[in-house]
Amino acid sequence: MTNRLAQAQSLYLRKHAENPIDWWPWCEEALETARRDNKPIFLSVGYSSCHWCTVMEGEAFSDQAIADYMNANFLPIKVDREERPDLDSIYMQTVQMMTGQGGWPLNVFLAPDDLIPFYGGTYFPLEARYGRPGFMQVLQAIRRYYDHEPEKVRSLKEELLGHLQSSALLNPGQELSDELLRQGLEYNTGVLTSEGHGPSFPMIPYADMALHAVRFQDHLKYDATESCTKRGLNLALGGIYDHVGGGFHRYTVDPTWTVPHFEKMLYDNGQIVEYLANLWSAGMHEPAFERAIGGTVQWLKREMTAPQGYFYAAQDADSFSTRDEVEPEEGAFYVWDYNELEQLLTAEELTELTQQFTVTRNGNFEGQNVLQRRQQGALSETVEAALDKLFQVRYGADPRSLTTFPPARNNQEAKTQDWPGRIPAVTDTKMIAAWNSLMISGLARAATVFSQPEYLQLAIQAANFIRQQQWAEGRFHRLNYDGQPHVPAQSEDYALFIKALLDLHQAWLSGEVSVESQAWLEVAVRVQQEFDDRLWSSELGGYYNTASDASQDLLVRERSYADNATPAANGVAIANLIRLALLTENLAYLDRAEQGLQAFSSIMESAPQACPSLFVALDWYRNQTLVRTTSDRLDQLALQYLPTAVYLPEANLPAATIGLVCQGLSCKEPATSFEQLWEQLQQSQMRTTV
Repeated sequence: MTNRLAQAQSLYLRKHAENPIDWWPWCEEALETARRDNKPIFLSVGYSSCHWCTVMEGEAFSDQAIADYMNANFLPIKVDREERPDLDSIYMQTVQMMTGQGGWPLNVFLAPDDLIPFYGGTYFPLEARYGRPGFMQVLQAIRRYYDHEPEKVRSLKEELLGHLQSSALLNPGQELSDELLRQGLEYNTGVLTSEGHGPSFPMIPYADMALHAVRFQDHLKYDATESCTKRGLNLALGGIYDHVGGGFHRYTVDPTWTVPHFEKMLYDNGQIVEYLANLWSAGMHEPAFERAIGGTVQWLKREMTAPQGYFYAAQDADSFSTRDEVEPEEGAFYVWDYNELEQLLTAEELTELTQQFTVTRNGNFEGQNVLQRRQQGALSETVEAALDKLFQVRYGADPRSLTTFPPARNNQEAKTQDWPGRIPAVTDTKMIAAWNSLMISGLARAATVFSQPEYLQLAIQAANFIRQQQWAEGRFHRLNYDGQPHVPAQSEDYALFIKALLDLHQAWLSGEVSVESQAWLEVAVRVQQEFDDRLWSSELGGYYNTASDASQDLLVRERSYADNATPAANGVAIANLIRLALLTENLAYLDRAEQGLQAFSSIMESAPQACPSLFVALDWYRNQTLVRTTSDRLDQLALQYLPTAVYLPEANLPAATIGLVCQGLSCKEPATSFEQLWEQLQQSQMRTTV
């Protein structure tokens, strides 16, 4: 017997379709039913590749006693956070207020009349363990609290709603000064530098800000160059990277970058590809960076690209070791038993593998081995041959001959399909515009830096799918399920897609200048207009997360400014506005960028560590640079890391002039040599006195 979620398009929701809990999707009918029956709402938010979401689904949500009590005393609603990041953001914030921490699964209890939470948490075990109460105890206590302590419930709700409303209304007015930028550069480089306890996350918004800080190194107390290089090495050498099949896992559970949570998210991979390419262009020519980018692109082509050209969303952490298993096992697709390695590899291959990777007989993950490199540099031919053998065991084919590997779309497919190698993890095949855009940007940058037209072609295919398929009823949409757009776009979809379009425009400028480069700019201008029309706050400045006609069920309309695993929409959007102002000479974009920065200036002053992407935008605002030069000069410049510069081809320069460097509203003396052009460009990138 299945519940209402059996008809959902979301893979995450369908994973709960056979639970005995009488789940509802988030909809007006569910909310009205809760109000009518005066049942508190149990809202559970997660996503398909979330390990602990999977654990809770198999334990508490599959338990009949839990289901009987839940169905009688609550109205249970399931939400896929990747469909509704606006809902997730609001209720995650409330749980963090209540408990001091957050995560997924996100489980919140809401009053049915106003949808304000009065209790929440993350993973609840079926039976009491890990220092957490059993889920039945939680449910019974919450129902008693709701029924017998109405004044306490009301007081807590008022407090939480007050915090939400105040966080949505920021006090603008701080000066957008050099000192504010210096503070942001220093604090966010410090965040990247000070890690070393607990799990290790990519934290690319912070790494990107620190890379912006490298050119101001002499004025900061942290060594930005060292921090950025170390982060790149941790990513490219660590167990977070899949050295056999390519692609980056979500994070590692330890501070040594060794054992990952094995899910692979498109958004991480797009950001990391762009970051490693930027490191290379900044002069950090580490072979492991190029290898990790190349391997990730091959993984993307092989396993994550739909026939229509867009990219899938994620792959699960868990997979089956055999068809007979009831539940999948974390990391089974990726880890290696030492005895298995002894049988697969020659003595020379195994010896070199253990010299260059952390491979031991006892293993580093539950008796198995996660591959982590011991040192930087290029791998030996012997080790590359050994890794090819491991690839063949995992996938059932040689890496050079396997161009496509069909996804397992659910556990049933994973267990029943005749796989030539190991049983793969389930792939969530939905298209998310924001996440595709992050990968498009990464591919566009890597294509330029490494002169790889194949990377650019992948990016163009995905961008074309979005611009041709993601508009319905006159508006941009966030998701696509099997060819059908779904859910109106949110601010991160607009901001990141516009950035991707601008990145494609700039990538086309390296090599042959094409009319298509101008086409990408024209699309960016059109999408920006829709973004401004639907989500810009004319009263407060900045962009709301959702349009007014898609916000009726939200407690507050948030304007995202805090960076998490992905960059905050407003930071990206404001930087886009400055790039558009330079490329189109439309100063209305610059005015809007200034208003946006002013809107968030108080939070930049008081909590700079929360918003590195806003400081990237402030760097663009203070040091914006446009270079007009010939296409052959663009080839040279595009290979360099110049974080607040954009380029336009110019065939009709004055006699003896090779280029013009413009700083916002004024231009420098026409450059007559490449050396002069380069010197002007570097000076323009460092106008801020930090």
